Amino acid sequence: MATKIYSFKNGVPDQEEVGLAREYPKNGRIAGVTGVILAGGASSRMGSNKALLPHKGGRFIESIYRELSEIFPEVILVTNTPEQYQFLPCRKVPDIFKAMGALAGIHAGLAQSSNPAVFTVACDMPHLDPGLIRHIASRGAGCDMVLPRSENGYEPLHALYNKGSLPAMESCLEKGERRIISILPHLRVREIDAAEVAGFDPAFDSFSNINTPQEYYELRNSDKMKSVAGETAAPDEAQKAQA
Repeated sequence: MATKIYSFKNGVPDQEEVGLAREYPKNGRIAGVTGVILAGGASSRMGSNKALLPHKGGRFIESIYRELSEIFPEVILVTNTPEQYQFLPCRKVPDIFKAMGALAGIHAGLAQSSNPAVFTVACDMPHLDPGLIRHIASRGAGCDMVLPRSENGYEPLHALYNKGSLPAMESCLEKGERRIISILPHLRVREIDAAEVAGFDPAFDSFSNINTPQEYYELRNSDKMKSVAGETAAPDEAQKAQA
């Protein structure tokens, strides 16, 4: 399967090449890739640490950790407050560039991972899709970054970064450029376009996150409705089987 690899200029792709992409493994752990959870946000709009909010029978971040640990042989949590996450059985690493936002978090995870590539997610993404993650994470050969698109544009918090992207990250951070898109002109980026993403996640829910109490309450209500629907459907299916 051939995919396009872009070089970026002024924030948009200005040339393309064709690279080979492997078939992605549909189960088991993906060798050579570390899963990185970014937990450095201030949660200012939520009013409390959203990573610790109840979700799926545990804490928000526990659900994300479980999903990544089934896909990757190593999972790292990037946090400057490791004492809050002692319940997670994974390595915790701090930012190397302090107070520089998500790009610094991605850099910290990549620089301190034991694998040549990392797949990153934020700590408040409740709708991760394992099939999409595997698809993106297995497309890293011959490029520095695998970057998915949604109907809203690029999604760099749900992306793959190879260690070849570290010099660009460090150069930008040293100059005070903290936006993730600032590294794109310096990298070879394989884009996963929105149509390809939609083959796994038609509603692009994988990229949604929870920022406010209202969004969290809506998520909890949605989870409860799905649970009730599942409990209602189970007896109906049993009755059909006995008929």
